[in-house]
Amino acid sequence: MNTRYAVLAAFAAAALSWFSAASALGDEATKREPKAVSKSGIPYLPDDQAGPPDLVNAIRARRGGKLLSLDRMLLHSPNFAKGWNAMFAAIRNQLSLKPNLRELAIMSIAVLNKADYEWVQHEGEFLQAGGTREQLGALKDPKTAEKNAKLFSEVERATLALTREMTRNIVVSDATMKRIRAALSDQEVVELIGTISGYNMVSRFLIATGIELEQ
Repeated sequence: MNTRYAVLAAFAAAALSWFSAASALGDEATKREPKAVSKSGIPYLPDDQAGPPDLVNAIRARRGGKLLSLDRMLLHSPNFAKGWNAMFAAIRNQLSLKPNLRELAIMSIAVLNKADYEWVQHEGEFLQAGGTREQLGALKDPKTAEKNAKLFSEVERATLALTREMTRNIVVSDATMKRIRAALSDQEVVELIGTISGYNMVSRFLIATGIELEQ
């Protein structure tokens, strides 16, 4: 009798262990599965319905082979997604503006507009462009960072001032415009203004459509 109970107990323990492992795997698979619908209720398009292959491939090429939740939202309108991809491909790869200033403006916009998705997507880009962890911490308060001469150069602080004024006030003060023009060429100033404008659009699109971070 004791032997029989021991066998049954061992069997029960093995079954419980198997079901626990299966449940854990199921939970992990659920975590990895991309969300199907944004917070706004608009669905993210799946890979097999994303859009015209040429366009999807062009977006993937710019993204390093993947589609982001942002792309899956944009692709509801292929023509809009096409224009978006072309514009940001130019901003990212075809301008004379230094990458560190571009990413500095983007990180500031993310904080000012409370666009967490934008911050997360560009944190690594900011560091690759020469930014530091200390600067990232300071950028959580962009207005204070504008005055931090220890962490940010004059051109970086002028960039932060321009970004804040464009994002919050729309109108740029004469003092800030004079400051940024003293630090950059006219071409770079135009490109910086365009970059700030573009990434303000990004944050507004992200927030209105309810796009959430990838799992």
